Order: sequence, then C-alpha cells, then structure tokens
Amino acid sequence: MQELLTIGELSARSGVAPSALRYYEKLGLIWATRTGGNQRRYERATLRRVAFIRIAAQVGVPLEEIGAALADLPAGRTPTRADWARLSRAWRGRLDEQIALMQRLRDQLDGCIGCGCLSLKTCGLYNRNDELAAQGSGPVRLLRRG
Repeated sequence: MQELLTIGELSARSGVAPSALRYYEKLGLIWATRTGGNQRRYERATLRRVAFIRIAAQVGVPLEEIGAALADLPAGRTPTRADWARLSRAWRGRLDEQIALMQRLRDQLDGCIGCGCLSLKTCGLYNRNDELAAQGSGPVRLLRRG
C-alpha cells in the first residue's frame, strides 16, 4: 500500500503553506483522497507536482498556465522521467524569453542607475513628450525583443 501524506506533512516537505495547497487543490493542480473523517491525504508523487508549481510560479508563470501544463501529465500514475522531459521541452522557449527579458532589464537598468546623473533631461531612458505611447503601454523599451 502506498504511503499517503497529510496536508501538514505535504506542507512541511514542500515548503508550501497548507492554505496554498488547498488553493492548488481547488484549482485542480493537485488532488487528495479523503479519509472517513474527511481529512486530506496526498500521494507522495504530489511533492513533484507542488515543486513544479512552486518553481514555475517563482519565474512568473500564471497558475492557469501551470495547470494547462500539468494537465498533460498522467493523473492515474506517477509521472515518469519521459513525462517530465516532454513538459520541460515545451517550456524551454518560454523560459528562454524570460531569461532574455531579465538580461535586458539588468543591462539597461545598470547603465541608468550606475551613472548617478539623476537627470531626466539627459537620461537615455527618458521618454520625452511621451513618444513611446505610440509603441504600446508599459515599459516598451525593456519589453522590446532584440
């Protein structure tokens, strides 16, 4: 018989608060069986799912997208190495885009903050007369690819 974890045990092992685990369950990201006393019990393989959710959320992936990725994993069995490899290949492009964005942010902010001029009149990032509004909303220079 497979060892099942209580919500407290899953929380302690995963580093995720019980309230977040209940929320993940509500969203269908993880699932539990119930005891006769209606207490949650999780399969040990849930630790991998929670670790994946945690890492993906840390890099800014919305829970809806995490759920879509996890939906491709088998529900009736523990995911295999091949299952995880397939999932990670599908996310490689997204992660590469995020890495590129973070590098642009690092490179552009370093030059501006590092100069110490504090002059919006001469700063290369200054948006004189709101010229960037035509290119879209938000930090368009930082979000621009390439």
